[in-house]
Amino acid sequence: MSLTVLFVLLQALVISTNLAASPKTLNITAISANAEKQSTLECWQLAAPFLSSTTAGTSGAVFAQLGEGGATSYGILPPQFDGGLHNAPAVQWVSFTAGKAVISLPNSTQTATVYGGREGLILAADTKNVSTLGHRTTYPSNHTTVAIQIPLENNAIPLHSILHPGACVKYEENS
Repeated sequence: MSLTVLFVLLQALVISTNLAASPKTLNITAISANAEKQSTLECWQLAAPFLSSTTAGTSGAVFAQLGEGGATSYGILPPQFDGGLHNAPAVQWVSFTAGKAVISLPNSTQTATVYGGREGLILAADTKNVSTLGHRTTYPSNHTTVAIQIPLENNAIPLHSILHPGACVKYEENS
């Protein structure tokens, strides 16, 4: 095999590896509600695709649009904190950047365990107008949990499809 052919094959391998590493859509765990006004956990695939950025500083990286956000807050939750049973105050993104959160439902045995970091993004959409009891969030680790809350303008739920009931699992977080 000539060096030219070998070089072309290696270039193709690098290109296909880079393309495979970039997700096409974002899958997220959502806390939603059913017709009986009970909170549910679902794995959603957002309709907005990842698109390549042309913005200086991120050119060539991929981004998915998450919608228009409102007043963003940065929260520090102490170790072993129990947030109790509550509804989402608004349809909001919650990005756990550190720590661990466990979400449970009063009407189900389903739970979602969310670790801070790359897979730490969820959508909380079980507001009082759609869910009677809401959900419970506990922070069972021995470390502080950090959460960034971004309410969506006009409580607009992003376009999505439901992949399945229950939380997304690690391999389907970004497809």
